[in-house]
Amino acid sequence: MNLFDLHGKVAIITGSTRGIGLAIARALQDQGAKVVISSENADDCDRVGREMGTLAIPADVTDARQLEKLVHGTADHHGGIDILVCNAGITGRPGPFATVDMDDFDQVMAINLRSQVTLCNLALPHIAARGGGSTILISSLSGLRGNSAINAYALAKAGVAQLARNLAVEWGPRNVRVNAISPGFIRTELSAPLLADAAFMQRRMAMTPLRRPGEVHEVAGAALFLTSAAGAFVTGQNLVVDGGTLISDGT
Repeated sequence: MNLFDLHGKVAIITGSTRGIGLAIARALQDQGAKVVISSENADDCDRVGREMGTLAIPADVTDARQLEKLVHGTADHHGGIDILVCNAGITGRPGPFATVDMDDFDQVMAINLRSQVTLCNLALPHIAARGGGSTILISSLSGLRGNSAINAYALAKAGVAQLARNLAVEWGPRNVRVNAISPGFIRTELSAPLLADAAFMQRRMAMTPLRRPGEVHEVAGAALFLTSAAGAFVTGQNLVVDGGTLISDGT
């Protein structure tokens, strides 16, 4: 038995034209899954879809109608859905809550949390109808610690982890597993300015026992575990992929 074999499985991954989402899409496809690429940028979706030879459906995750088209389009094309990965998200404007821009706050909540509720409500019945499957909600290390810079983002990501627990309880009897993944500091296009900041990196790596940033394929590996038979008895968990930052005393 290949514990990581995903042949015959259909997977939707949002925010999958770059970074962690793209790495997850490639990892699942490498194990045989039929992946559906999605982001709000139609050109990016078309490019990645062609590169990977797979279906791509653009969707703004704040638009419920577009999410319906994503879910129904996937189910119609492939005959069902087995795996959902909610990865799309934004950081929002940095700064303390005392000076928060509530319009930005609402956008961060809409993209990072509300969209995941909507998408899960649309997709999980399809997953249950196939006899069960797996959903992964991408949370963040910032949702597990106090934060003075990206407050709205951290608050939304804490909500994502709780959403995974709630949905795991709700959908477990229908054999639908729901887990969160909380990446720490990962090397991506978006983190490039921080990677180039020597002072920041010295401080941050001193807080990380493995003394290096994570790589997108390492987050993808965690997603592969949770979507495959290897993780078939794991649900309602928040898997932290952070090189040990959360547990470190910084010495």
